[in-house]
Amino acid sequence: MDAKHGQSQSKFPWTAKKTNERVLNEANKRRSLVRTIRKRQATFLGHVMRRGKLEHLVTTGKFEGKRSRGRQREKIMDGLATWLGTGKVLDTLTAVKDRDLWRNMIANAYKQGT
Repeated sequence: MDAKHGQSQSKFPWTAKKTNERVLNEANKRRSLVRTIRKRQATFLGHVMRRGKLEHLVTTGKFEGKRSRGRQREKIMDGLATWLGTGKVLDTLTAVKDRDLWRNMIANAYKQGT
């Protein structure tokens, strides 16, 4: 890091036609923002689910009425189930109850960088 300007010393001209993935590979860096967001979501979900209050009902409940047109939005629970490798939301919700298992699942998913 350049202490004066807060920039890294890698020399990638902005006019080079390289993909973001290629630049990250050449700089030996990994994307971490999405992993950090998923980790925080999973940690918060575990807190909410073990607490069992109104937030639990909102997270696991269903809404009445018509669904909106078009492609359905990805639910946080579906994304976390995929990220954690459980595959199913129900398996994710049962794993939340065991705090040590839940922490290990989050740590493993974070290390794998998925």
